[in-house]
Amino acid sequence: MANTSQARKRARQAVALNKHNSSLRSLLRTSIKRVRQAIEAGDKEKANEALSSATSVIDRVADKKIIHKNKAARHKSRLSAAIKALN
Repeated sequence: MANTSQARKRARQAVALNKHNSSLRSLLRTSIKRVRQAIEAGDKEKANEALSSATSVIDRVADKKIIHKNKAARHKSRLSAAIKALN
């Protein structure tokens, strides 16, 4: 347990920040899953809509440094390539 008042406050803040970051990470994963599900269903139009909303979420999460910017770019690239590969 933290000994100083400063350390106790930082511990409290860390809990709150972890909760916030976890919710954003969950939102990221969900948006990526929605795109993947549309791709597996073969619905190119729905996949494009899901990709546009997922791109927004991915960029927001990367801007807040919850994931690295290169990881964000990799996700967007792979999702768009998968949509382009649909017939």
